[in-house]
Amino acid sequence: MKFSKKSRYGVAALIDLAVNSKNGHVALGSIAERNEISPQYLEQVFASLRRAGIVKSVKGSQGGYLLKYPSSSITVASIIQALEGTYYLDDEETKTEESAAGIAETIQEDIVDRVNHGLDQILQNLTLADLEESFQERQSGGQEMYYI
Repeated sequence: MKFSKKSRYGVAALIDLAVNSKNGHVALGSIAERNEISPQYLEQVFASLRRAGIVKSVKGSQGGYLLKYPSSSITVASIIQALEGTYYLDDEETKTEESAAGIAETIQEDIVDRVNHGLDQILQNLTLADLEESFQERQSGGQEMYYI
């Protein structure tokens, strides 16, 4: 697995959308500008996210995007799958090796499969809402607000 630029930009843009869409749709250009991402590239990313049912578009001159579901229902796994197809570690050598005494199977089962299982657990349990909350905590400097 490689965390590609496409996945990084997609996750960043969705965090931005989650934070900024509380009062309605958000223009793709404003997301691109805030995150310093090419608007043309971001259009391609959002086309994949729209096809996967993660975002929905509002057409027109005042159009933009909204999350199709609450951010708490959107997993990081679903985002990466929409953009990359898979997020699993892939060992090309294991597929083609003719190794003695089950070495290829040992590598596959004891390393690759275990890493993939752990990765799956993390990404299936991490939601866009979790990332949104973490981002907002960082934005506020991690300081709690006290009111008197």
